Amino acid sequence: MTVAEATAKTDLHEEMLRLGHGARDAARALAKADTETKNAALRGAAAAIREDAPLILAANVRDMEAAAKDGLSGAFLDRLALDAGRVEAMARGLEDIAGLADPVGQVIADWTRPNGLRITRVRVPLGVIGVIYESRPNVTVDAAALCLKSGNAVILRGGSESFHSSRAIVAALHRGLAGAGLPESCAQLVPTTDRAAVGEMLSMAGLIDVIVPRGGKSLIKRVIAESRIPVIKHLDGICHVYVDGAADLDMAREITLNAKMRRPGICGAAETLLVDRRVKESHLGPIVGALMDAGCEVRGDEEVTAEVVGVIAATEADWGTEYLDAVISVRLVDGVQGAIAHIARYGSAHTDSIVTGDQDAARVFLEEVDSAIVLHNASTQFADGGEFGMGAEIGISTGKLHARGPVGVEQLTSYKYVVYGTGQTRP
Repeated sequence: MTVAEATAKTDLHEEMLRLGHGARDAARALAKADTETKNAALRGAAAAIREDAPLILAANVRDMEAAAKDGLSGAFLDRLALDAGRVEAMARGLEDIAGLADPVGQVIADWTRPNGLRITRVRVPLGVIGVIYESRPNVTVDAAALCLKSGNAVILRGGSESFHSSRAIVAALHRGLAGAGLPESCAQLVPTTDRAAVGEMLSMAGLIDVIVPRGGKSLIKRVIAESRIPVIKHLDGICHVYVDGAADLDMAREITLNAKMRRPGICGAAETLLVDRRVKESHLGPIVGALMDAGCEVRGDEEVTAEVVGVIAATEADWGTEYLDAVISVRLVDGVQGAIAHIARYGSAHTDSIVTGDQDAARVFLEEVDSAIVLHNASTQFADGGEFGMGAEIGISTGKLHARGPVGVEQLTSYKYVVYGTGQTRP
């Protein structure tokens, strides 16, 4: 290592420690802030984002031009892109989160023991949350807003591709915080695109309480492997739509088309279509045809390729692939148990949907598919905190400890026990 490299490494380490100590101080201030103060910061940030929309869009143009020059995929560019509508959606999201109930201080349980001790379980913030994400600038807003509402400080490490967009967004957030009398260090953006900053964050136990990674498989794997801090994560979004033998054809076609093609690049997009072999003749062709007409590449098993012209032969790897693009794999299965078996083998415990008019088949699917989100007669693209009425989400957790499914304000809290006595001592 050269002297210059060693100096840069030391400077980065010191900068990350500065962010960490600032966030720790801000977390103490936020833990004491009342609901109205936090809401004022969120509403002020929404107003600042609307005011700064031209600056945010100009910054996004810089990011988009660089990403296009680097040859990044269309799905990636869609996640990165901002327009007036998406900027307004960010502002509305801040206001929506301001309108949510404040989870901090909420009494989850309350009981009295025979000795007279009154025991309560009360929601408290986690502290400092580190969010590591890739190309979607709206995550900057969602993560900061959810952390703020739940009383947590946040350190944001966005992808290098969205650096200019995120920096412009955080500047607006800081105006909202300042207007409410809260420190700017409540929401900090790592001020470098150096990937070594991720490693620094993952080693900051004692300053950061939880890491939330949001991005591709390589990022998640790195975080899981290197983090010395608890992680709330999902590894893949391999989501399925199962069209049962008792499914209405029009409904199945519309749900499948929406689940795959509304936004193919999000984690809730369907990646595999499973069709009950009983309706191969009636349902398979129209549904696959609708997907292909919409510009989706279809990869099928031997029966599907034999049945529908234009379908490409799937490989074994396809069943476990998160395409994040206009590509879907299709397989025929033997009823609901065949679908459940396929999902158990290849799924990622994210989001899976059954389309059927048979309530017993739906019940079996919903009970036996072990995923964070299971749906009946609805698109997998509803796997979203905003659609769940949570204002937004910081990610979809596929783990089973602490949080599962959309991670909103409640999931960004822990709890403590507050015990009231009248002089009791233990015998």
